[in-house]
Amino acid sequence: MPLSPPAPRTLKHVRRVNYQGFERDDGLWDIEGELHDSKAYDATSFRDPTKQRMAGEAIHHMWLRVTVNRQLVVQAIDVAMDSHPLKGCTEAQAAMQRMVGCSMARGWRQAIQKHLGGVESCTHVRELLFNLATAAFQSVPAVFSSANPDEPPRHLGQCTGWDFNGNGVKEFFPQFYGRAPQAAKAVEPPASTEISTKSASSA
Repeated sequence: MPLSPPAPRTLKHVRRVNYQGFERDDGLWDIEGELHDSKAYDATSFRDPTKQRMAGEAIHHMWLRVTVNRQLVVQAIDVAMDSHPLKGCTEAQAAMQRMVGCSMARGWRQAIQKHLGGVESCTHVRELLFNLATAAFQSVPAVFSSANPDEPPRHLGQCTGWDFNGNGVKEFFPQFYGRAPQAAKAVEPPASTEISTKSASSA
């Protein structure tokens, strides 16, 4: 069902975000993210006033590939910045390697803030990294299962649809219906906050 009809308006900014999960032949997983910001109108370039930035031309165009194991522990990170507003933006790429060894399943957002917060890295790459965890959870089946049959899958109790007292759990996981073990309550949600919708820099 589409949204309700909007009020009269003019498109100004477009952000496209795409995530993909790949199972590798070596047993690891590549989770890739792409962020593309553009304006819907022609404007003078921020970096070079003698040039025009055309509608649809990338202001930010950034890529991430994060390699994880079945436990969602980061094994490697690759980052590319095809388009960025300032010359110094690419200096933020080196800091991304600090995330190697961090877990997407536990304390992911805290780790990003610790290693990449403030001026340590790039706002837009950081936002892309936040929600990469959600794509990883959707890509790697093993993260939803538990070796202990008495423990509920980690996605239970993390949203309305999977409320322990809801119909979803009652229908698909009846053994856990009506009870929320402490272990499930302590699980950190997989980076579900939406990427910020604030306007990007008009470089």
